[in-house]
Amino acid sequence: MIDEAINQLSDVVSTSEAIAALGESRATWYRRHRKSPAPEKPERVAAPQPRALSEVERKQIRATLESEEFIDEAPAAAYAKLLDQGVYLGSVSTMYRVLHEHDEVRERRRQATYPAHKKPELIATKPNEIWSWDITKLHGPEKWTYYYLYVILDIWSRYVTGCMLARRERATLDATDERNRRQTGNREGSTHHPRRSRLTHDRQTGDAHVGGPRSHQSAQSTPRA
Repeated sequence: MIDEAINQLSDVVSTSEAIAALGESRATWYRRHRKSPAPEKPERVAAPQPRALSEVERKQIRATLESEEFIDEAPAAAYAKLLDQGVYLGSVSTMYRVLHEHDEVRERRRQATYPAHKKPELIATKPNEIWSWDITKLHGPEKWTYYYLYVILDIWSRYVTGCMLARRERATLDATDERNRRQTGNREGSTHHPRRSRLTHDRQTGDAHVGGPRSHQSAQSTPRA
């Protein structure tokens, strides 16, 4: 009976209002009357825009823009000149759309191309071939006290070939190089690869141990990415 009453009221008001007036659950009613599978919807045919330009008018716009007078002019400039002549063929955006349909809107100037540059990469094939060094800033035992740990690594084996602790960042690698000569022996043919530091080779030397309690642990370091 409720379904019949809703069907009768739906001729006067909407189905939702009829369901609410009779106190029926809307979800229950629609679930009970759901058609499965749903009927196919009719295919929608795109109706042409009544204010759209005809094919003859679009060909006229293209022919005008490709004429000798406007061949080197932008659509905006051609639009302004045509208005000065008392001629209106279409808006600037319409001119661009017509040209775009025929693939006539693109950058006509020669553009420089830059190939992707390969990032430099150091590859070692044997020990003692390439060394990489870096500096790590360490906190000291007191406030505002810092030390700089210099570490030299063999990038093939990741072996710490030399290390030094200094009070400040300075251009002192000669002393470390002398220690490396004693530790690794002959290092001819090896390549030094500095990592983001302003140090340069000179004759200054630094202290191997600076302040604070001594440690019996061996110095280790991991290169920063």
